[in-house]
Amino acid sequence: MGKRVHNFNAGPAALPLPVLEEIQEEMLDFKGSGMSILEVSHRSKWFDDVINEAVERTKKLLDLGDDFHVVFIQGGASLQFCMIPMNLALENKPVDFIDTGTWSTKAIKEAKIQGKDVRVIASSEDRNYSYIPNDFKVDDDAAYLHITSNNTIKGTQWAQFPESGDVPIICDMSSDIMSRRFDVRPFGLIYAGAQKNIGPSGTAMVIIRKDMLDRVPDNIPTMLKYSTFSEKNSMFNTPACMIVYTINLVLKWLEETIGGLEKMEEINREKAGMLYDFFDQSDFYQGTTEKDSRSLMNVTFRLPSEDLEKKFVAEALKEDLGGLKGHRSVGGCRASIYNATGIDGVKALVEFMVEFEKKEG
Repeated sequence: MGKRVHNFNAGPAALPLPVLEEIQEEMLDFKGSGMSILEVSHRSKWFDDVINEAVERTKKLLDLGDDFHVVFIQGGASLQFCMIPMNLALENKPVDFIDTGTWSTKAIKEAKIQGKDVRVIASSEDRNYSYIPNDFKVDDDAAYLHITSNNTIKGTQWAQFPESGDVPIICDMSSDIMSRRFDVRPFGLIYAGAQKNIGPSGTAMVIIRKDMLDRVPDNIPTMLKYSTFSEKNSMFNTPACMIVYTINLVLKWLEETIGGLEKMEEINREKAGMLYDFFDQSDFYQGTTEKDSRSLMNVTFRLPSEDLEKKFVAEALKEDLGGLKGHRSVGGCRASIYNATGIDGVKALVEFMVEFEKKEG
């Protein structure tokens, strides 16, 4: 095997090494078919087994009942920003949003483009999206409440999801799905671009409660209807077979190697705790989020100057610590420590940070 670095990229992001090795092993001959997974028909039993297994593993890991569909839709989370209001908004009812930064802001924009009655009932823009709002009330006249569970750019995460009464929560979980246990019952729809925590880029996993499908209008394009995907088990057209296959292997790894979401959450808290504990005793590295809103997935921080940040990122890469540059819109540094990033990688990062501070602090 060639050289591999500790991968802290925000997305496309690290995949579990056992998953990559299984893909490598099966690449030329998938399950005795004599074909690659890249070549088998999506109508074959081989792929039918893959997609059905991915759905069942998702339901098992998240404890989903029969009242939820799991589908895979090309276009990533960004397509979902427009599909959600198109499918799930209701006439004469507002759609509510809580704005916690870039991704929720983009979702708000797409709903406004369609002329929906958008209400932003809370926002953390006043402090540069460094926290998750908690001073708001969800009115029962809303069609739904949209939130983003984790902000990759700002490094914030909902520690507890909001109380919404009978208003269904619509949630972008692109960057923290499968990282912890939570109660799915308040959610009308959950969507996640695969490339951060469950697979390669190009597809969104969408989990939709069956009663929400009653809202889907007849007069929208077939390929933009959630009912199209739910009725045809994501195979109305050719799905992204390689991506779904990889997602299934990641879910298998979570279930069989890690031991499920409770164990995964325990590991994730340990990883994040190492970094945040280090920041809290350092005057050289400064976290950018308020403590009660810190993300377990994306740890954002600054150094005393931009020149030092550039040097930090460059020297870290020489030590096989990759992907630590902050998002271009905010600068700084960021360590994305998704499920597949191991404790060993986080320990190596902290050790490097200690030495860098000694040299440059």
